[in-house]
Amino acid sequence: MKKNGNGKRKWKWIFFLYVLIIIRVIIFKYPYSELREIMSHWQKGVVWEGLSTANFTLFKTIRMYIKYYDRLNSFENLFGNILIFVPYGMLYSLAFPKRRNILIFLPTAFLFVTGIELFQLLSAFGKFDVDDILLNCLGAVIGLIFMIAVQKISWYDVHKR
Repeated sequence: MKKNGNGKRKWKWIFFLYVLIIIRVIIFKYPYSELREIMSHWQKGVVWEGLSTANFTLFKTIRMYIKYYDRLNSFENLFGNILIFVPYGMLYSLAFPKRRNILIFLPTAFLFVTGIELFQLLSAFGKFDVDDILLNCLGAVIGLIFMIAVQKISWYDVHKR
């Protein structure tokens, strides 16, 4: 039993490190000098400016990427937003095996992703896009479903013998 507890602890640390990497990659993606510049000029008006450039219309950005697939970094933006969160679902499943249920997992992923988007909206460290929330959560769910499938296949193989 002790080994299992250590294994879960290890996965919790890996999950935590992954979350920190995601925050670094998404929120603090700009060079430090740029972030300092943004912070030094931050005022309440930044929020209003962020609201004016934010996308609150579901599928607006996704449709734009599909429509202009040949002119924009569509593939990178659409699939990148999904793929970057696949490990979230996989690592969450390993770190919190008793919470592997999609109904427990989805609100957790949604709150994390929405928190990132809201921080970008309020800080001017990025732009708020509701489609990013959808795509990121989709990636996280794909990761979770993958791990559930792997677990079921492994369980079946063990009990088939």
